Amino acid sequence: MTARDRTVPHDGAPLPDSAAPERVAAEVGRACAHESAPLHVSGEATYVDDLPELAGTLHAALGWSPLARGRIRGFARERVAASDGVVAVLTAQDLPGVNDCGPAVHDDPVLADGEVRYVGQPVFAVLAHTRAQARRAAALAAEVLDLEPLAATLPATLAARDAAALGSFVLPPMRLARATDGGADAALARAPHRLRGSFAVGGQEHFYLEGQFSYAVPLEDGGMRVYCSTQHPSEMQHAVAGVLGVASHRVQVECRRMGGGFGGKESQSALFACVAAVAAQRLRRPVKLRVDRDDDFMVTGRRHAFDYDYDVGFDAQGRVLGLAATLISRCGHSADLSGPVMSRALCHVDNAYWLPDVDLRGLMARTNTQSDTAFRGFGGPQGAFLTECLLDKIARRLRVDPLEVRLANLYREGQSTPYGQPVVDNVLPALFDQLVASSAYRERRAAVRAFNAQSPVLKRGLALTPVKFGISFNLKHLNQAGALVHIYADGSILVNHGGTEMGQGLHTKVLQVVADELGVDAARVRITATDTHKVANTSATAASSGSDLNGMAAADAARKLRERLAACAAAHFGGDAAAVRFERDCVLVAGQSHPFPAIVRLAYEARVQLWADGFYATPGLSWDRAAMQGNPFYYFAYGAAVSEVVIDTLTGESRLLRADILHDVGASLNPAVDLGQIEGAFVQGMGWLTSEELVWDREGRLLTHAPSTYKIPTANDCPVDLRVGLFANRNTAATIHRSKAVGEPPFLLAFSVWLAIKDAIAAVGSDGGDPDLAAPATPEAVLRAVGAAESGGPGPG
Repeated sequence: MTARDRTVPHDGAPLPDSAAPERVAAEVGRACAHESAPLHVSGEATYVDDLPELAGTLHAALGWSPLARGRIRGFARERVAASDGVVAVLTAQDLPGVNDCGPAVHDDPVLADGEVRYVGQPVFAVLAHTRAQARRAAALAAEVLDLEPLAATLPATLAARDAAALGSFVLPPMRLARATDGGADAALARAPHRLRGSFAVGGQEHFYLEGQFSYAVPLEDGGMRVYCSTQHPSEMQHAVAGVLGVASHRVQVECRRMGGGFGGKESQSALFACVAAVAAQRLRRPVKLRVDRDDDFMVTGRRHAFDYDYDVGFDAQGRVLGLAATLISRCGHSADLSGPVMSRALCHVDNAYWLPDVDLRGLMARTNTQSDTAFRGFGGPQGAFLTECLLDKIARRLRVDPLEVRLANLYREGQSTPYGQPVVDNVLPALFDQLVASSAYRERRAAVRAFNAQSPVLKRGLALTPVKFGISFNLKHLNQAGALVHIYADGSILVNHGGTEMGQGLHTKVLQVVADELGVDAARVRITATDTHKVANTSATAASSGSDLNGMAAADAARKLRERLAACAAAHFGGDAAAVRFERDCVLVAGQSHPFPAIVRLAYEARVQLWADGFYATPGLSWDRAAMQGNPFYYFAYGAAVSEVVIDTLTGESRLLRADILHDVGASLNPAVDLGQIEGAFVQGMGWLTSEELVWDREGRLLTHAPSTYKIPTANDCPVDLRVGLFANRNTAATIHRSKAVGEPPFLLAFSVWLAIKDAIAAVGSDGGDPDLAAPATPEAVLRAVGAAESGGPGPG
């Protein structure tokens, strides 16, 4: 495949044959190392906490509420102020602008004012000479806050179902329905078979390695510079400007890299940026706010837990005929991003399957817990989990292999989603065939049955699940990006774009795109920190769209520069500018090859502009939020996984023995980066569904708030036999070099691990049954389900 075949201009249209000569693809598609890999390995990569502290820097800490629901009657500020090293104490009354950091709905105060709504809600901020002094003073919160408990009039609500029963919601309900033959109710009434029930899936802590962090530096003329570990610098700029009561142009937010984000630094980094900025403005001194891991757990939100009520009808082959379902999300005390999370969840209930008649309702419950937020997949996993569970239940009711039920329901040519978007690029049938063969699924299914028949304690399970994941932001206007590319007189190239680097390799891919567009070696290109003073009004690096958007914007800027250099070279050496070629760090013009720096110097001396801006807006998107109909996604990414597990029926321990993954990334920009993203997403998804359990006590205190009590996957949880392949494909949508997004979709492939555990538990019972397994499938949950299977009941889940 030539570089020209895979390159598209910024407007999304394929290059016409006459637009440019053939170019040799040197960088795009190459499995090169992460651009910061040497710095990561050597420890030289700088994060916000590594920045040298300016003279006079103060440290901030947050004092938070010990009550889940109460009224603030008083605050012994003087006692906190008298603590060793304390310089100042701030409350809501000290904020010069609006006391709000909500990204969409203005219902999320920076510091609590009048009432507290969850255990962990920040009420005051302490500024001290050292971080230890600030934390010690903030820890006095339980003693210095005079809070009136409100539990007597209305108890704190911790569970989504309880909040829904009370009619307590952060946003109005949503509904997504389709009627191909009378609607869901009619289809259910006609269906030969029918299942009704309820189940739930838990939330998930982001557990980024680098915690929430902001460093605010006051500037002249009322300006403020904030170094922030955030996925959304522009949102931080907006929030800080609002809380300071100034215009956005006075606030500069910069982020070179993050030590992980996973969605937890999309909107919720705003509280910390706002506190640091307010303190810096008030005291006219730099302020650092680095949150301790325990405080991070207590203050910030996480993936939304979901409850499901379902009624599904199907035929003798397991084909779904009708589905009515209610999805209830635990949102926490404020809306945050719960609206778009639910919207995406409803749009992913279909996952990879044709659901002819559906009636889906989404309820967003307000609870007295941390406000839940974006997390890798952004509601997509919670939506798709419903249908994957239902298809497994259908297969067990019909006593057939779940794979056959999945194959019977897969999308076919000419079908569309419940929200009306045609599925025009479905590669799942071919992908299924390849994975079933390469993983030896059918042979291993027989081997698992044979093993279980002779093993009374250890039981094995096997499952195959697919993913179809829509790529684009729910909100149309967010699907845009900008970039700047500078070429210096010595031929070196500097790139800035609106995306942020959190370890996922975005900067590496953008660097490769620019190098390929200009025909130079990647070593000639450098990426700078994401900065709101360079590229304005950027979208969050989220929704798996970082490379799609910023890659196209950077390619647009680089293309403009290539065309200018080509015109200059042709004017000087003769020939047609369209025939000038850029490859292998040289420029070929009029039959001669010149080093790239020489042509750059020529252009500089000819007063040719050697910097350019690029812009990209995703075409073809439409969405009616009220009707929940339209084309919200530019394209779909696909994949499938086969997981084999073993469980110990005496201890509840489970282990993933082998995983076979085949995933569609289109024409990969960097196979090494993409493989790493697939592996990481799969293991993170496995953690969500097997070990990461969130527990609150009756008073609303989060009990799992540290690594000692909250169990993320470790290296020991990765299967010894992990086989990951990239499905040979080329995106039908005109994306950057026909690649596909990879950050979020593979997360959903971990459904196969949970369903394999359920499959192993089913082998305990005499009839195979349908075990009632909780999610996450912790050892305790596995033991409960095993016990129920042994006794012949469904189990409590």
